[in-house]
Amino acid sequence: MILPTFDDVLRARQTIAPYLRPTALYPYQGLSDAIGATVWVKHENQQPTGAFKVRGGVNFMAHLPAEQRRTGVITASTGNHGQSIAFAAQRFGARAVVAMPNGANPLKVEAVRHYGAEVRFVGRDFQDCREYVEATADQEGMRYVSSGDEPLLIAGVGTHTLEIVEALPDVEVIIVPVGGGSGAAGACLVAKSLDRGIEVIGVQAEGAPAAYRSWKEGRAVDAPIATFAEGLATGTPFELPQLILRRELDDFVLVSEVELRDAMRLAIAQTRNLVEAAGAAALAAAGKLRDRLAGRRVALIMSGGNVTLDGLRELLHDGGGPGLREDSQ
Repeated sequence: MILPTFDDVLRARQTIAPYLRPTALYPYQGLSDAIGATVWVKHENQQPTGAFKVRGGVNFMAHLPAEQRRTGVITASTGNHGQSIAFAAQRFGARAVVAMPNGANPLKVEAVRHYGAEVRFVGRDFQDCREYVEATADQEGMRYVSSGDEPLLIAGVGTHTLEIVEALPDVEVIIVPVGGGSGAAGACLVAKSLDRGIEVIGVQAEGAPAAYRSWKEGRAVDAPIATFAEGLATGTPFELPQLILRRELDDFVLVSEVELRDAMRLAIAQTRNLVEAAGAAALAAAGKLRDRLAGRRVALIMSGGNVTLDGLRELLHDGGGPGLREDSQ
C-alpha cells in the first residue's frame, strides 16, 4: 500500500487552494482556563461542508481521471465524508453515490443531496454501508472511494495541520479526533515532518473504539458501535491510516459519551461556534489530560460542526453544564 508523504500534503495545498480557504485558528481564554494550558482551536467546522473532510474530497476528485468522473464514484459515510465527496464531485462534474445508514443525521443527508449526489440508505451503521459499497462498486462500474484507505484523502486533510504549524510554529501538542483515522494520519504526516517534537494525540469515543484498539494491539480489531458521535462511529479500522498512526502517533485516548456532551457545551459556550460531537472530541480529550497538558501550547482540531437543531436542543436540556468535569481526568 502506498503511503502518502509530506510532499503530497504540500501538493494537496496547491490543489485545494482554488476551492477552499484556510480555516481560522483562534485562542480561547475560557478553554485555556478550563484545561490549564494555552488552547487554540482549528475551526474545521467553518468549512463549506461544516467539516474537515472536504479537504480530502477536493484533493481526491481533482486527480480523478475524466473517464472515472463520468462513470462515477461511490462511497460509504455517516455524513461528513459523504458531504466532502458530493461537494467535490459537484465541483468537478462527477457523478457521486453515497451510502448512508438509516437514521443518519438529516442535516448531513440533506447536504449530500444538495451537492447533487445520490443517497442510498443502507443498514444500521457505517459498517453496513461500507460492505454494501464494496460489493456494489464493480457491479455498477463506479470507483469505490474508501473514507480511510485513500492516499489523496489523507494528504488533503493533512493540510489542516500544515496551516496550524505555519500559523503557530511553537505549538507543542495537537489533538485530533479519530473515526477512520484519515485526519489523525494527516496530522502525523505534517507535524512529524516539520518538528518531531510536536506531540500528536488521537481521540476516539469509548462507544466506537476500533481504531484505538487496533492502534494499541498493532493489528486490525473490529469493535461494536455504540456512540451518538456519528463522526467517530467506525467499527472497522482502515489499514492505511493505521500504518501511519502506529508509526507516528504519540498517544491515543478514549472519551465517554458524557465527556463528549460536556465538551460540546463548553465549546459552544466559549467559542460561539456550533460543534458536533466528533468536533468536540479533542476538547474532551484535553479535559482528561489536564495534568499532562498543563502550561503547554495546545491546538485542538474542531473537526466538524454539523449538529442538528434537535440534537442541539437535546444537548442543552439534558442537565449538563458548560464545563468539563473534574472526574474526567
